[in-house]
Amino acid sequence: MKHKKNAYMAYEKHKQEPASKYEQEQIMEEDAPAEAAEDMPEKENPISEPEDLNGAQAQEQCEDEQGESSPELDAAALQAILSEERLRMLAEMDNFKKRMLREKEEQVRFAAEAVLADLLPSLDNFELALSYGKGNEACREMLQGLEMTQKLLLDALAAHGLERVGKEGEVFNPEIHEALTRQSRDDMPPGHVAQLFQTGYRLKDRLLRPAKVVVSS
Repeated sequence: MKHKKNAYMAYEKHKQEPASKYEQEQIMEEDAPAEAAEDMPEKENPISEPEDLNGAQAQEQCEDEQGESSPELDAAALQAILSEERLRMLAEMDNFKKRMLREKEEQVRFAAEAVLADLLPSLDNFELALSYGKGNEACREMLQGLEMTQKLLLDALAAHGLERVGKEGEVFNPEIHEALTRQSRDDMPPGHVAQLFQTGYRLKDRLLRPAKVVVSS
């Protein structure tokens, strides 16, 4: 009985005494995890990020579906493009045919242009011979032959579209006349052909050579 009483008194005395250095370190180690847990910041909920990713993916998929066209629309657009291309090619082909036909007609119409241009000096010589021999009675019969030859030649050339340009007394036209000089004429109003120096020639609607004239003033 006395032994138990002594043991109890020793326990109470030990309880009231301050803790040793080793015991204090043990207590601090036990309290440290709790304090560290309290100081750690709260982590964000990791579940929210997948939810955001899923939302962005859904929006992107929706935009892709809206951007994609149906096969029917693709076929209709392709058919429209092919039809437009076909019409454009037909128009180009039609223009090409018209251009070739026009060039062929021009070539046929003016095929003799170079030959007729080379004959112009010979026609000029006929006119010079007739003008110089008019006052000579001895050359009358020869002049008649020259006139007949000139007429036959001009008629043959006219059948191919060649015609003479320029006459005395007509109104001066810069499109077919070439003015060499001016001359005062009392018997003629200004701006007319007072004198013809050289006859001009035209092949259909193309001027081969303008008429060289003197214009009245």
